[in-house]
Amino acid sequence: MKDNELKFSLPMLDAPRTARVRFRKVGNLQYISHLDLQRTFSRVLVRAGLPLWYTKGFNPHIKMVFGMPLPVGAESECEYLDIRIEREMSDEEIKDRLNAELTHELAVAEVYPAERHFCEIAFAEYEYTVHTAGADEALTARVREALSTRPLTAIKRSKSGEKEVDLLDFVHRFTVEATDGALIIRAVLAAGEGNYLNPDLLITALREKTGILSGDPMQESYRILRRRALLADGITEFR
Repeated sequence: MKDNELKFSLPMLDAPRTARVRFRKVGNLQYISHLDLQRTFSRVLVRAGLPLWYTKGFNPHIKMVFGMPLPVGAESECEYLDIRIEREMSDEEIKDRLNAELTHELAVAEVYPAERHFCEIAFAEYEYTVHTAGADEALTARVREALSTRPLTAIKRSKSGEKEVDLLDFVHRFTVEATDGALIIRAVLAAGEGNYLNPDLLITALREKTGILSGDPMQESYRILRRRALLADGITEFR
């Protein structure tokens, strides 16, 4: 039985249900925009043969809601997408069908019923791996001091314009260590609606204040990986 035939043979639900898809976006896919990601999933969802609920009206389309869009150049293990399903299909089958259409750089970790709202996300946990000259204990100490001493300023852009802000207002907690010739910075940053910090701004400010990544650009690099989305207590993981 073909996917479409199988899909339409499934029993209808009394009401469409919302399934939450947690997925990773890593490697070269860090360079695609959020709009490109939306277009990709629009095609993947259809190819996967899922019993999707479509909006009504003259231009029906798949109902998709992404949580906490990721800036270009950052990677993530905790991206979220809510879709609506109108026929009976298990979360495990949804996951398997999606992964059959995806790659290891864009892969679904789990699918489960959506219970919390995206507006409940208050923080995000990031891991920075900074390959820079002189990544030793002395540099580690300078970065710790910069993340502990106000102000640590940068220009923050928003819909209302640009303004200089103290980034430490957006840093909930952090750790810094030197290992294998790199600095590892783990930071929990504000990620709520109206109180969001682009994780790349932290690198920009630390470069200016501590001199990291000021050497040969062909030799130095950094990686930003979003590990978890957190609730208002800064500890509990969003699901």
